Amino acid sequence: MIDRASLKEWFAIPPEELAERAKVPFEIVASPAALHEHVAQEMFDEIAGAAQAGREISIIVPIGPTGQYALLAERLNRERVSLRHVSYFGMDQCLDWQSRPLPSGHRWDFESTFWRGFLELVDPDLRPLPDNVIFPSALDLDRPAREIERRGGVATTYGGFGFQGHIAFNEPPSTRWSPVTLEELRDSRTRILPIAVDTIIAHSQRSLGGNTYGMPPMAVTLGMRELLGAKRVRLYTDTGSWKQTILRILLLAEPTVEYPVTLVQGHPDVKVVVDAASAASPPVDW
Repeated sequence: MIDRASLKEWFAIPPEELAERAKVPFEIVASPAALHEHVAQEMFDEIAGAAQAGREISIIVPIGPTGQYALLAERLNRERVSLRHVSYFGMDQCLDWQSRPLPSGHRWDFESTFWRGFLELVDPDLRPLPDNVIFPSALDLDRPAREIERRGGVATTYGGFGFQGHIAFNEPPSTRWSPVTLEELRDSRTRILPIAVDTIIAHSQRSLGGNTYGMPPMAVTLGMRELLGAKRVRLYTDTGSWKQTILRILLLAEPTVEYPVTLVQGHPDVKVVVDAASAASPPVDW
C-alpha cells in the first residue's frame, strides 16, 4: 500500500529533478506534439535499422498514444521504407459484455483502429503482410505467445500507461478473493478481464462526450510476460494531469501489484518519456 506521506514527498519533487530520482531512465519533452515526434522517430529508427541489416523484427504496439502513427506513415512513404520485415503485435483488444469480439470496423475494435490510423496511411507496396499484424483474440488466447516464440521474440514493447497503472489492459487485480502476487502478475499471460471503471470513464470522456454506456466493458490483453519479454520497453504519456500521480508512482515507488506498470522497473532496458504537462507536480496541500 502506498501511503499519503510517500505521495506528498514524491509530489514535492520538481519535474526537473525527477530524472535524477527515478528508478528508471526518464525524459520530459515539451508538448504532446513533441512526444509524438519522439515516438515516431524511435519507431522509424528501429524499423529502418532492421531493414538495413536484413533482419525481421516483432514489435508490440499500443492504441494510445496514437499521434505518432500518421507521422511515421508519412516518413515511411517519403523514404520508401518497407514494413514487410515487421510483425506488429497489438497490446489489447476490447470485447463486448459477453467477452466476444467486436465487429471489424467497430469504433472500439483496436485492430481496425490500427489499420485505419496507421497501416492504411502507408503506401500499399510498403505495408506489412496481413498475417504479420496480430492482435489478441478471446477465441485463441495463446496465439500471441505462439507467434512471438515462432518469430524469435519481441524487439520492443511500445506503450502507454493508465491512471491506475495499467499497461495494456493489465489492470490492478481487483478482488480480495483471488489475491495475485507480484511474481504471478509478472508472469501473467494473455487473458480476458473486465475494463476498470477509471479506464471506461477516461475513454468515454475523451471520445464519447462522457457516454460510459458506449464503452465496451470487457477486454483481452497481452500479459506482463509478453510485454516484459521484449528486449526493450518504451513507455509514453501525453495526457497531462490525468497521469501526474501515476507517473510519480511509476518512477519512484517499489514494484507493487496495486500499480502493474511499476513492474517495468525490473526490465534491463526501459525508458519512460512524457510531455511537460504530465510531468508537472500535483498539489501537495491535501
